[in-house]
Amino acid sequence: MYEAVTSRRSVCGFADRHVPREVLERVLSAAAWASPAPDLQSRRVYVLTGRPLAELGKLLGERDPAVGAPAVLFCYVDRGLGPAQWSDVGMYLRTVMLLLRAEGLHSRTRMAWAKHHRTVAEILSPPEGLILFCGISIGFEGAADAAVSDTRAGRVSLDGAVTFVDAMGVARRGHAPAEATQSAGNPAARLNGVLTRKIRRIMSQIGLPP
Repeated sequence: MYEAVTSRRSVCGFADRHVPREVLERVLSAAAWASPAPDLQSRRVYVLTGRPLAELGKLLGERDPAVGAPAVLFCYVDRGLGPAQWSDVGMYLRTVMLLLRAEGLHSRTRMAWAKHHRTVAEILSPPEGLILFCGISIGFEGAADAAVSDTRAGRVSLDGAVTFVDAMGVARRGHAPAEATQSAGNPAARLNGVLTRKIRRIMSQIGLPP
């Protein structure tokens, strides 16, 4: 599980390699335990592969998102879901992605699929009352994508994001530095920090010193 969490990332380039149906069935069967049983009635999942997926690609043409994976999972949810149920859907989809990683597969979530819900519906014919939440591209990592796998963006350190408080009320670690605390209430400072991190990441990717 730790390996699945730390190695999971959004892959853009997938290998032209078949994804076994039995693997997908195993993943989705296990993922069903990720949220309460009643929530299973509030969503419906479609897995598109082969000729139907190619047909969807033709319907989309040059429009984004391009169909470039051997399998795409589409998640539909009940139109009347509230915030609590939306979080359950998120837990379910995250579980699916981690289980896919545990099977040696990679994935990429695209909310942009929702913009093409009418085109997707031409292939899937979902029931009334359901809306397209997202699509998840699934497959084995392609060679080109694997070559840039080491350029992943870093994550906030434990010290900067987590505070442990024991029975005596003493913070053991994770106390945020003063500048981080100040920027938390300053939108301009937060934006500047985000832009700085993005610039540094781009510089690192093209070989320039940070």
